[in-house]
Amino acid sequence: MSAIATGSPVPGTTESLESDLTVIPESSRTTDLRGQFWIWAGANIAPINWILGALGVSMGLGLFETIAVLAVGNAIGMSLFGTFVVIGQRTGVTGMVLARAVFGRRGAYVPAAVQAVVCMGWCAVNTWIVLDLVMALLGRVGIVDPDNASATPRILVAAIIMVIQVVIAWFGYRVIAKFERWTVPPTVSVLVAMTLVAWFGLDVDWGYSGVPTLTTTEHIAALSAVMTAIGIGWGITWLGYAADYSRFVSTSVPSRKLFAVSALGQFIPVIWLGALGATLATLSTSTDPGEIIVDAYGALAIPVLLLVVHGPLATNILNIYTCTVSTQALDIHINRRVLNVVIGVVAMAIVVVFVLNGDFAATIDAWLVGIVGWLSPWAAVMLVHYFFIARRQVDAEALVAPPEAKLLPMVRPTALAALAIGVVCTWMFMYGMTPLLQGPAALALGGVDLSWLAGGLSAGISYFALEAVRTQRATAGS
Repeated sequence: MSAIATGSPVPGTTESLESDLTVIPESSRTTDLRGQFWIWAGANIAPINWILGALGVSMGLGLFETIAVLAVGNAIGMSLFGTFVVIGQRTGVTGMVLARAVFGRRGAYVPAAVQAVVCMGWCAVNTWIVLDLVMALLGRVGIVDPDNASATPRILVAAIIMVIQVVIAWFGYRVIAKFERWTVPPTVSVLVAMTLVAWFGLDVDWGYSGVPTLTTTEHIAALSAVMTAIGIGWGITWLGYAADYSRFVSTSVPSRKLFAVSALGQFIPVIWLGALGATLATLSTSTDPGEIIVDAYGALAIPVLLLVVHGPLATNILNIYTCTVSTQALDIHINRRVLNVVIGVVAMAIVVVFVLNGDFAATIDAWLVGIVGWLSPWAAVMLVHYFFIARRQVDAEALVAPPEAKLLPMVRPTALAALAIGVVCTWMFMYGMTPLLQGPAALALGGVDLSWLAGGLSAGISYFALEAVRTQRATAGS
């Protein structure tokens, strides 16, 4: 652990460590933070962010009001994200392996299983979003018939995209970082041109002030929905991923520097694309990503969409990779690359289901709300444990030891109970698009969604209190 870190991880050693889920030693870490910035930036230069940016305008909020909510919410959400990035650097283990210190060696199976399922779902959703873009583009230039209801062309395109994603994720962190580093900058340049065309060449209604007939309750509900979907809630969705990639960063790199690079890598593209989506929403009444772009750009969408397709690819290679290491955290002893292929096949099957039956807005909303529903309480319990219970002291080697070594408690009931309390409270304050995802508290508040706040606070406070009681009893018993 005392070896000097190099500018980039040692290829063969890194791949072996990734397969074994061991603690990443200094000799296999990097001091180059460019990979971290481009990984997170690339993952967020994706169509879903401009669609979610359009959410506020479509719900009746004003243009600048929507952008302000995005900026404030993401400043908070990305700060939480940056904290988990630093924890990953300090411990050298993945997020779900780190969870063993909190939930217990076997108890951590619960969050690991949820994270694996969530990643597969996101991989499918993001691939489906690309289909909307590609088919809208091909329809505009006459390559496909936009009125043809056949699912075959969409499934074929999805299969090609999925293969590309699986191949990149197959090679692990080193290749993922290189892919993002070399492909994101050209994508950024195209998005700069795209933004200039939108803001200076199209008839954006910069003075759009929203729907004047919204009541105060409806207004607050719309603000809370945007805050949950792409404000604070968006930063929370990435908390379970953070350590999976920052564990490759040398501990010699100042934490504040890593924090800033990673948080800005998320913050800049989310705000940028969210603002772009909000402005595009003043030009189109559609909620479909392909239709929004085609309506706004027409034939100009061709060069833009060819590179914007990169966004979901860059996001999904992270989803597939994190899904593999989360699955391995369940003590499933299957080579990461084999899992990589299996996950791609399962995600493709989900895409087919989406193609055959799916409503875009309802599917996206359900996934986002569901993710916040477990990640906010999970993150709160993790932070309380790391800063207040363990006081930043974690034995990383004990986390990767086999269960029979008994270096950790098998289950920590206080953590699982707090997580359950947080999930219930999240649901109570949740206001999704389906009745099942509309909790009684949110309904009583007229549709105001405070799920992320209720879940995080209730889980964090519950865990701290339960641990205090447990410690007190243990002290009294001794």
